[in-house]
Amino acid sequence: MMDKKRDSYSTKKAVGYGIGQFSDTIVIQMFNMYVFTFYFAVVGIDVDFITIAFIIWSLWNSFNDPMMGALSDRTKSRFGRRKPYIILALIPLCLIIVFLFTPPASSLPLSFIYLIIMVILFDISYTTYDLNYASLFPEMFKDLNERSKANAIKQIFTVLGLIVASVIPPFLIGKLDDPNNFSNYSFAAIIMMIVMFIGVILLIFFGIKEKKEFSKDYETAPSFLNSLKISIKNRSFRYFIVANLAYWYVIGMLPMIVPLYGSFVLHIPEEESMLLGLLLGFTFISAAIFMILWRFIALKVGMKKGYMLSFAVFIITLFPLTLINSMEIAFLIFFLVGIGLSGALLFGDIVLGAIIDQDELLTKTRREGGFYGINALITKLSTILVILTINLVFRTTGWKVFSLDPTGILGVEIGLKILIFVFPAIALGIGIIAILKFPINKEKYEQIKIDIETLHNEKRNKINSN
Repeated sequence: MMDKKRDSYSTKKAVGYGIGQFSDTIVIQMFNMYVFTFYFAVVGIDVDFITIAFIIWSLWNSFNDPMMGALSDRTKSRFGRRKPYIILALIPLCLIIVFLFTPPASSLPLSFIYLIIMVILFDISYTTYDLNYASLFPEMFKDLNERSKANAIKQIFTVLGLIVASVIPPFLIGKLDDPNNFSNYSFAAIIMMIVMFIGVILLIFFGIKEKKEFSKDYETAPSFLNSLKISIKNRSFRYFIVANLAYWYVIGMLPMIVPLYGSFVLHIPEEESMLLGLLLGFTFISAAIFMILWRFIALKVGMKKGYMLSFAVFIITLFPLTLINSMEIAFLIFFLVGIGLSGALLFGDIVLGAIIDQDELLTKTRREGGFYGINALITKLSTILVILTINLVFRTTGWKVFSLDPTGILGVEIGLKILIFVFPAIALGIGIIAILKFPINKEKYEQIKIDIETLHNEKRNKINSN
């Protein structure tokens, strides 16, 4: 009876927490899927200048993300370490989602400067929310069983967010690469902002449960530079960030390139632009369906082998995208892509949670913020690599400035197919090698789980005795 009650509470807690992922996904998908197409195809900025804007953004990230993580770990408040930042970030993030799609269209130089300012402001507000939200996960859910269950629920909310952010904006905007749809982007952003706001409010009231035993860990949390040094010296974390960089590179590439892939490879006509959202919707529905399978695999073979397998499946399911040229078969292929996406979605937070547990045994301090801060930087770095890759391919094919009719430009279709499979496959292959060297296997994790429970009991007893 007690087990059933505990399991019910755990599920309720996971659902409350997972709602925040719904909003998180909408925000980052609006950025990843629409910002490049909007500024390249609709506003008309040269791909070289867009690349420069994202490089400047990356330089800012190299300082902002790790600093925010260390600051979060060292925060003391009656609301906890993470919750105040989530509340603080909400309104600025809502506004910037809209401002991203309202540049001064009358001037390309001003639009370029505006893009730089907006991506930096976006990063400040998004990192403040996302890093502190993500840092709650390994604290709230304690072992592989709980984390795999909670992350499966969390990633179902990811899928819901992906579906909403991929289907509704194209419906409101129309053809995504049509300059005539400039004002429709800001209208779509306003609708998405309202949906995101509601999700974060639900998270704040029902989904944040910071544990009492970690309430004193701010006292021993290291400074910014020491936190950076300790995290980078962690061997498990170094291999993880290589694999996670590979994963986020693929996750960044697909939504960014799919609008153009749909127009110039699948030849989706303007009057059927809604089909593009439905294609991505098929991928995300598939990801939700197969989440249960990947959780079973995680519990059966462990997170390390499961993580590797998910990357291999991802490569296999992406390959058919190089062979198709019509909408009819595309729905099936995009559904299959969801199988690989599903596994990769599930394992990231589980693996990082194990690394944070291992680090706590060494430092006696929960440092989720420090690890997630560097991880946020790696995630943003993947976007720079995506932009640089697109720049390379577009320049090679002669498509440096957007044209609605690139039929006279050599290799545009081949270039888009290379972007949607070849570069992602290389990245995922590198990720598999990194996971192969990851030192926390199934047996080692079982020992970490025992030791961490002992340490948490010691912390709990110490706080209760004061």
